[in-house]
Amino acid sequence: MPGFATPRRELTTALAVLGLIAAGAAVQATSAATPAHAAGTYNILFDDGHAEEAGNADWIISTSKPDPLAQDSSPSSDKDWTGALSSWGIALQKTGDYSLKTATSALAYGGSSTTDLSKFDALVLPEPNTKFTTAEKTAIMNFVKAGGGLFMISDHTGADRNNDGYDAVEILNDLMTNNSVDSTDPFGLSIDSLDIGSGYPKAITDSGNAVLHGGFGTVTKSLIADGTTATLKPSDNSAVKGLVYRSGYSGNTGAFFATSTFGSGRVAFWGDSSPIDDGTGQSGNTLYDGWNDTGATNAALALNATAWLAGAS
Repeated sequence: MPGFATPRRELTTALAVLGLIAAGAAVQATSAATPAHAAGTYNILFDDGHAEEAGNADWIISTSKPDPLAQDSSPSSDKDWTGALSSWGIALQKTGDYSLKTATSALAYGGSSTTDLSKFDALVLPEPNTKFTTAEKTAIMNFVKAGGGLFMISDHTGADRNNDGYDAVEILNDLMTNNSVDSTDPFGLSIDSLDIGSGYPKAITDSGNAVLHGGFGTVTKSLIADGTTATLKPSDNSAVKGLVYRSGYSGNTGAFFATSTFGSGRVAFWGDSSPIDDGTGQSGNTLYDGWNDTGATNAALALNATAWLAGAS
């Protein structure tokens, strides 16, 4: 009947609109079910394959390797995991945003092992005491170049804990100057052969810097207790930046903490292992609590830097 033509067209149109709305809701539901990386997990690998436990050192997040959760799946204090870096690891674990592993074998990139660098967002080298092999240096440099984060933590010159003829200063400098990917000062810094007895290096003023002003707090000072610094070379890499300086130094000399980039990746350097030591660890080691030193903000510096290196900040 002619009188029903308009209502039928309206009904058809209404049903079409409802169909589009339903389809749109389905698309939104599908999109919401796909997590973005920013809301996901950042994978951090701590190295323990290069004598990081030699001598009096205990630079591990847990004695359970590769997975610290096997020691305690819900850690709440630094005693729940055994290691001088347990406070660092537990602080990350408690956020729910990080997955941590420890590497005890040779570092590789592009393989299938549980600790292959391709599975991680950042690599922490906490005062290595044996040299990286040629293959390892290639793996590390390619990892950073492709977008990974590299955290190099040194100690003072002469800190050869396993008496093999190499300390962390020499080992990390060798990584930067003797690799098959780029040996032309790729990060724009070199580590100084110094043994600086003590001090509280001060952070620069930079309110927009994610390492100094990050989600884990504001960095004002760090601790040096027999450590070293770096010389910066912005002519080699304009991205290099000193963030914390030894007293009386600034610019390109005396940088106690510095950051840089290489390829698509990020790099951080710290001149001493004392700030990451939480005073706890395996029996027989004499450790000191630099992590909670009241004159410094070492925890905020370590954690903010980790987040920045992993792309979480």
